[in-house]
Amino acid sequence: MGIMIMGILVAYLLGSISSAIVVSYLLGLPDPRGTGSGNPGATNVLRAGSKLGAALTLIGDVAKGWLPVFIVMQLGDYPGWMIGLVGLAAFLGHLYPLYFGFKGGKGVATALGVILAISPLTALLVVATWLLVALILRYSSLAALVAALAAPVYLAFVYPDPWLVTALCVMTLFLYARHYGNIQRLLQGTEPRIGAKKTTS
Repeated sequence: MGIMIMGILVAYLLGSISSAIVVSYLLGLPDPRGTGSGNPGATNVLRAGSKLGAALTLIGDVAKGWLPVFIVMQLGDYPGWMIGLVGLAAFLGHLYPLYFGFKGGKGVATALGVILAISPLTALLVVATWLLVALILRYSSLAALVAALAAPVYLAFVYPDPWLVTALCVMTLFLYARHYGNIQRLLQGTEPRIGAKKTTS
């Protein structure tokens, strides 16, 4: 029980570190919370004109989802519900970061990191789904929504642990809630496509 509580706490604290804010500060870029969409994520850092910053943000957000889950899985043969709770803690840390007034990003990259630790094949399928939708329809948000919806289905076939699939379903629900504005703009036809110049997202 002690290890479980410690793992959840550390995962949440790690997830609370905003890669976008830290990277932007170190590279002298505008605070992502006050520019573009206001979302502290890789896409908004890219809007600030830094491909390096966006890449580092993406890596950081994936890593903070991957690391705590990977460590717990290496420490012992812990049940799926425990691994799922650790993954959820890291994910929720990104959405509601302790260090930044509980106002975080949308969680796509961090969720991918959690999936990567649990099942690299599932993560590969999720990334392939995102790329396919993004290349065909040119909407980053729609690609993320489709990939998020497909992720629990992929995991159910590749790594059929009911607790982990349930944890991923919960993440998907949060992802859809965080993308509410994007969903509204997609329905209205006002969501910017990939590569379009736009200051809101």
